Amino acid sequence: MIYIKRIFVFIMFILGLAGLLVGSSYIFLPKSNGLNSGMEEFKANGILGEKENSIDVLFLGDSEIYCSVIPLQIWQSSGYTSYVCGTSGQTLDYTEVMLKRTFEKQSPKIVVMETNAIYRKFTVKNVIFTKVSDYFSVFRYHNRWKTMSIDEINKPAEYTFTDESKGYRLKTGIKPAVKDNSYMSPTDKILPIEKINRQSVERIKKLCDENGAKLIFFSTPSTKNWNYMRHNGIEALAKELKCEYIDLNLLTKEVPVDWKNDTVDKGDHMNYFGAKKVTSYLSEYLENTGLLADKRNDSDYKTWNEAAEEFNKNCPNKI
Repeated sequence: MIYIKRIFVFIMFILGLAGLLVGSSYIFLPKSNGLNSGMEEFKANGILGEKENSIDVLFLGDSEIYCSVIPLQIWQSSGYTSYVCGTSGQTLDYTEVMLKRTFEKQSPKIVVMETNAIYRKFTVKNVIFTKVSDYFSVFRYHNRWKTMSIDEINKPAEYTFTDESKGYRLKTGIKPAVKDNSYMSPTDKILPIEKINRQSVERIKKLCDENGAKLIFFSTPSTKNWNYMRHNGIEALAKELKCEYIDLNLLTKEVPVDWKNDTVDKGDHMNYFGAKKVTSYLSEYLENTGLLADKRNDSDYKTWNEAAEEFNKNCPNKI
């Protein structure tokens, strides 16, 4: 009998703890996805405010992607809707989170994954925290008590905010790169991808397959982050997973980056002028896939034309 009582007490404790976590998760969950809502990475999560099933192309990755791809330029050039869900120092466990969140409301035909994150280290602890946070959001938003009001407790979540630049971060500063194109000197050596990273990419590929999206690996120009050993590692992974791989660090004729003027921080990230070149290539590539339709004359997407006009007002020259 004493063992039965202990088991009963343990079960009741677990149920009580679960109830507490569910209740507190509901309370602390951001009720909006805007800047002052408590939502993490609000610009990337602005995709939650986009009209349902309106996004054609999703871009994932760290700061390399949100400095290099201009969705509104793609829109003006080709009429395709896209969104950059890039976050600073993004690790693959959070890449999975962004992808799952997107698929809950969107059905992109193409998912472009920047490859720098594939080499960024993270641990099993990161994965566990991310998984638990998916079920109990109080772990992710436990600091919200500092800013939330009483009125928010019973308020339903309404994600209506969307970033006016669709996830792109405008940077116009210029700091020339220390290295030139010699940073991509050919070699047969391969930089290995950590097992935990590979497993995460495999889950991302499976998630894309299950949702009918084509996954593409994409390396943006960066003298600081990229080299031929990394290229070889991603190329091998792409062949294994049967994904297409685009490495702009090798396509110097197609994307003629001027390392004296097109980088904001000595070759790490593209500035606006470099991003225009990267996006121009991407726009043409997307057209050639034959998977997407031009929506520029569709009245349901008139807000994209308005967003592009507004974006152009803040740029040194038009996209």
